[in-house]
Amino acid sequence: MNKILLFLLPLIISGCSFFGKEDDPTITPAILEDIVAEVELKRLWTAKVGVKTEDYLITLRPFVSRERLITADYEGKIISLNPETGKQIWDINLETSLSGGVGYGFGKVYVANLEGKVFAIDADNGDLIWSSNVSSEVLSRPSSNGKVVIVNSIDNQMTALDVSDGSLVWKHDDDAPILSVRGVSDAIVTDNMVISGFDSGKLIAFNSSNGSISWETRVALPKGRTELERMVDIDGAPILVGDVIYVVSYQGKVAAYSRGTGSSLWFQDASSHKSPAHHKNQVFITDEDDSVIALNSGNGRIEWSNDDLFLRKLTGPTIVSNYVAVADFEGYVHLLDSTDGSFKGRIKVDRGGISAPLSSYKDILYIHSDKGLLSAYEIQ
Repeated sequence: MNKILLFLLPLIISGCSFFGKEDDPTITPAILEDIVAEVELKRLWTAKVGVKTEDYLITLRPFVSRERLITADYEGKIISLNPETGKQIWDINLETSLSGGVGYGFGKVYVANLEGKVFAIDADNGDLIWSSNVSSEVLSRPSSNGKVVIVNSIDNQMTALDVSDGSLVWKHDDDAPILSVRGVSDAIVTDNMVISGFDSGKLIAFNSSNGSISWETRVALPKGRTELERMVDIDGAPILVGDVIYVVSYQGKVAAYSRGTGSSLWFQDASSHKSPAHHKNQVFITDEDDSVIALNSGNGRIEWSNDDLFLRKLTGPTIVSNYVAVADFEGYVHLLDSTDGSFKGRIKVDRGGISAPLSSYKDILYIHSDKGLLSAYEIQ
């Protein structure tokens, strides 16, 4: 199979459900049951920040901190807002089809487009600092440690660019499977290490300065007779908590590894292409059937599973206050108790649906709907 077809296949496979239960007319998404809400989601503000999401472009996620909230849309507009009031600080229109971002690090905002061009923008005023090309389309958040910015592209290549001018520092080409879920893992970037998952099911740690491999491990091994059965992509970003990395793969495992050596601490069979979340002593995932699952972060034991949102096309889990938040294809946001998985709150934000991962800061949840509306909701 030639390389052109290899690059086209991820565009065809838009998600794990493409060949799964959602194509069977006898299997339908769960109907929401009434709940007694114990927590209120109070809307603080809403802003129109972009165009309607395309079905195959659901990767842009706002960056939020105490000082700033930065969001991007799929036609190239980037906006900086006050996270408390929603008031616009600056905007820039790159006039290109953005597909990767929003990344942030050390005063710079990073986004990338469908053609593999990466843009660095001044976070204070929105001025374009530089642009640089990588090998192909970018679906991940560029990540930076202030020295290099790491960009993962859809052809399974990792590129390290100099933060000052976008020049190439080093790159890594990983094995590209014949078929893959459309998606790319974000990288974890520390001062001296880069950690990322790949479509091969590998988790690899690199020296951030020169790209040499510190260690690598297999989160999942391909199984089955067909290429569909053998897909083991790591598309959800790994997360680093202390010295432990938590990661989940499609048709593979959710697992914990030592940051220093890559040694396995525990694993459980699982299948997801969305990022896990961590809170206190638990790790949370949304699996391929849209069950929300909590595992003990120390030993991997499953502590609870909520199956009441079956096939509702959930986002990955996001922690806000002490709750696990997920959104669905009908525009509902659900709050689950982190200790037992019970529903504590629910609100319909946008009937057009929510596909992009949710963002949070302290007790505020930021929701970017498929219609291009960005809303802030406070937990009360």
